[in-house]
Amino acid sequence: MFRAARPGDYEQVAGLYRQLHPGDPAVPDGSGAAVFALILSTPGLQLFVLDVAGAVVATAYLNVIPNLTRSLSPYAVIENVVVEESLRGTGLGRQLMAGTLQAAWDAGCYKAMLMTGSRTPATHAFYRACGFSAGAKTAYLAVPPPRQ
Repeated sequence: MFRAARPGDYEQVAGLYRQLHPGDPAVPDGSGAAVFALILSTPGLQLFVLDVAGAVVATAYLNVIPNLTRSLSPYAVIENVVVEESLRGTGLGRQLMAGTLQAAWDAGCYKAMLMTGSRTPATHAFYRACGFSAGAKTAYLAVPPPRQ
């Protein structure tokens, strides 16, 4: 079932994110749950999950951003798309993306964007199959300099 994340989903969503970014350091002080609660309560931010028999098996983050162009139509940025490793290739990712994109269209977005750092051809084929076009825009990324 495609649905909005709920407060009790934090541990399962965090487990999926560990699969997405296994090199990220653990956050041992419990602050992750507080950030999760903030995400769930912030207007314009939506965290979606696929729930299969009570288990969260996939997640995607949708940001709906107000806009002064395009007749004031908002746009969407999709981030942190991940499907449980053992279930990849089963169609759950397409189901997740279909629901996430529909939420963007329902919010009146005139476009939805995402970026991937993956160099895996199958990942790019997946996003194209979901309706994304690789050549429509050029993405640039800036990161903060290392802290001294």
